[in-house]
Amino acid sequence: MSRLGRFVVRRRRTVILLWVALLLVTATVGSSAFDVLSTDFGAGTTTESGRVAHQLDELAETGGQIAIIADGVDLDDPAVRTSITRGLGPIAELDGVLDVADPWTTGSESLRATDGRAALVVVTLAGDLDEEVELDLADHVEDLAHELDAPEVLVGGNVLVSETFATASESDLLRGEAIALPIAIVVMVLLLGGLVAAGMPLLVALGGVLTTLAVLVGATTFGDVSIFSVNVVNMLGIGLGIDYGLLMVNRFREERGHGRSLEDAVAATVGSAGTTVVFSALTVAVAMSGLFVFGVPLLTSFGIAGLSVVLLSMAAAITLLPATPASVGGRIKPLAPAPDVDGRFYRLARWVQGRAVLVGAAAALFLVLLGVPFLDARFENGDARTLPRSSEVRATALTLADRFPALGTDPVTVIADVDATDPGFETWLARTSELDGVAGVSTRPGTPAGLRVVDVVPTGTSQGEAATAIVDRLRAEQLSFDVQVGGPAAELADVKDRLGARLPYAAGMVVLATLVLLFLMTGSLIVPIKAVFMNILSLGASFGALVWIFQEGHLSGPLAFDSVGALDLWMPVLILIFAF
Repeated sequence: MSRLGRFVVRRRRTVILLWVALLLVTATVGSSAFDVLSTDFGAGTTTESGRVAHQLDELAETGGQIAIIADGVDLDDPAVRTSITRGLGPIAELDGVLDVADPWTTGSESLRATDGRAALVVVTLAGDLDEEVELDLADHVEDLAHELDAPEVLVGGNVLVSETFATASESDLLRGEAIALPIAIVVMVLLLGGLVAAGMPLLVALGGVLTTLAVLVGATTFGDVSIFSVNVVNMLGIGLGIDYGLLMVNRFREERGHGRSLEDAVAATVGSAGTTVVFSALTVAVAMSGLFVFGVPLLTSFGIAGLSVVLLSMAAAITLLPATPASVGGRIKPLAPAPDVDGRFYRLARWVQGRAVLVGAAAALFLVLLGVPFLDARFENGDARTLPRSSEVRATALTLADRFPALGTDPVTVIADVDATDPGFETWLARTSELDGVAGVSTRPGTPAGLRVVDVVPTGTSQGEAATAIVDRLRAEQLSFDVQVGGPAAELADVKDRLGARLPYAAGMVVLATLVLLFLMTGSLIVPIKAVFMNILSLGASFGALVWIFQEGHLSGPLAFDSVGALDLWMPVLILIFAF
């Protein structure tokens, strides 16, 4: 590592020019990330529910649906009927719109709110539209819908949910960076004694983030990559970039404070702090690799993002960053050698060492108590309810669930390999309709011969206890024909099973890598074991805080969210991997 540092000093202009060229190229490629990455966040075809969803997409002649709610109207007023149906005419005439169903022309009671004060209009799109055309059409439908003559108009539906998640993710990411980066810059200026030194950790972050975005875009040639992996890139890239940069720059200032020349200071920095960075990056990289164990597209996307940004941030920290102080090191203020006894942290450490058992036991007990709420954790897949309060798509979903119960709950969908005339199918259908928790059963028309698609609508929510019980019951039945069960409740069960089965392997991989790499770095057995033990305690406390805040709804006011009574199913896995 010291030889690498001396090489970088001697070739500093070449190293900097190569990085500038690389960043220009990757910034150009990575700028298309939000256009080419996938907005899907399910388990893909690796599970039964994922295969059902894929098969339904293949079978469907129709595409997604848009829900329009005209609220605050008298459904029995002929003037209201005339006004709204006239306003729906331009929507029905749009290319790509197959059907516009309203409560008056269809006579369907399910399109009338339970309080009689709102009408639901379901707009069905063609199934042969590509994603970009479908979203453009949905935006056009939304604009026309808001022109309807009603006191309030809400527009949502499955076409808009994924796009709204992606848009919220992008805007929240930018807002988060706009808040965090200025704070980080001020702190680094204070810690490192100047703007030049403070800018160097940001160089590492920039190098890691821009190059990784290009990697994600390139990875789309081999399959779908989730758009939410961009959040991982920014979170880890900025966090690790600043972390690694602070280690390197602070050590460089220390070496200069001891009177070393620029070249010697850079070599010593790379040989010491650079070695720490490499071991840290390798540990995190192995942890990121644990995400590949699950075989789930979303987690695989996060694994690609995490692995790439860690290794590329490491490369920037031990090449680009040392080359920079070698060029402008004279403008970085050296750090005066620290005295043997140094203030409050020294005194705190001595006080703790004098009461090691008592302090350690108290801290461990405190963290265990913080983790207790996690014992009551409930999990669901994210849906429109978890969107921001300001989201119209979220408001539409909540209104559907509250006032249009027949259409507000997603069904458990069954694909049966059986002929429609099979008496066993009719018997099963009748028996299914009488199950506890079933609000209704219907078969979809237009399916190929030898195949039936059945929608079983549960009482309660789409992923509630009734829905999951129906999934378990349907899958446990022994039938004379094959069935596959899908829908949100089935996906929740499948992902839980997949994560539960493979989490021990991923956790074991992460813990073993941590033990081995820290042993190789420190030569100690105690330090790695202590690190793993402390991580388990702190992660347990974090999980408890997740339940207390986000599932139980504490602090929902200051944090501006409404609890859905459950945690997102992916969160514990991601926190385990990233935080560890």
